[in-house]
Amino acid sequence: MYGGSLRVLEVFGDSADLGKGHGESCGPMIRKYLEERIRLSSQEGWSGGVADRNLIVESAEETLEHHERYASELYAEMVAMSGAAGITPAEAVVVGGFTDLVDAVRAKVDAAPEEHNCTAVLNPGLRFYAATWDMHASAGEFIMILKLDPLVGPAAVVQTTTGCLGQMGMNEAGLSVGINNLTSIGKPGVTWPFVVRKILEQTDLESAVDAVVGADLAGGHNYQIMGPDGEGVNIEAMPRKHKITRSRDKPIVHTNHCLSRRTAAEEGVRSRELVDSSTIRLEVGARLANDADALLADPRVSRRVDDMSDVGTCGAVIIEPTERRMRAVWGIPGDHPWETFRL
Repeated sequence: MYGGSLRVLEVFGDSADLGKGHGESCGPMIRKYLEERIRLSSQEGWSGGVADRNLIVESAEETLEHHERYASELYAEMVAMSGAAGITPAEAVVVGGFTDLVDAVRAKVDAAPEEHNCTAVLNPGLRFYAATWDMHASAGEFIMILKLDPLVGPAAVVQTTTGCLGQMGMNEAGLSVGINNLTSIGKPGVTWPFVVRKILEQTDLESAVDAVVGADLAGGHNYQIMGPDGEGVNIEAMPRKHKITRSRDKPIVHTNHCLSRRTAAEEGVRSRELVDSSTIRLEVGARLANDADALLADPRVSRRVDDMSDVGTCGAVIIEPTERRMRAVWGIPGDHPWETFRL
């Protein structure tokens, strides 16, 4: 599996500048990542059926108007990034919004969701967010830290992959956000990296929550947001329903199944293996919710795989937004040292 010293890219300027800097600096890797994600999303293990490149890109094209309507400046950034990297905007959705996109593809081929990605804990009492980023292990090659200094809005630092606008991170206003995947039957809509970045454009917790619940989502994810005073908000956000849980003291642990009956009604059928994995990691998280390092070091949480197409832990973060501090690791926590980023 991949890992080592994190790549860091700093970009600044308006939306087009941010995207152009990203695309020009990472173009070859973005194109390589695109081909890997096309390859995987055409396989039954991810799409659930027969899905050729045309169907995959067509599904991504159907999301473009939703992205532009939801966040025009972020859409301009993605278009500039894709142009500089030599891919189309739809292909940029394949690269960045992969898990939501395969949800949308599955809806067309009539297949059940089958991925189980990420373990996360939001701890308002100790004021930290900690999570693994689990994905097909081949995605680990493309991990990087993106430092954003926009002309308008707060600066931010995010853990992401080349070609993706953002996955987990914090901003200088003291907001942080991370995600873990939920199973859903997708539809044309907004993919989750846009929601993550829109949250990080905000300066207060309620606006950050609105960025999630106001999105016409393509697929299901759980969003964990912490405000500058330490208050935590957990949002199970499915394409058609959401459930908000708030806490100022008790940890909120989440894995890859809905904890609310409301959102669970929208989940797809999953295999017993995936149900057991999510349940076990939730139990481990509950026991270790006050010890981020121990949680992320647990082998049931940070997962090793031999097949690079299987889901494994590609990286992890521990974010303390009130301190404007994020620790990140590329690869399995414990295999490589944590690196610290501040705003």
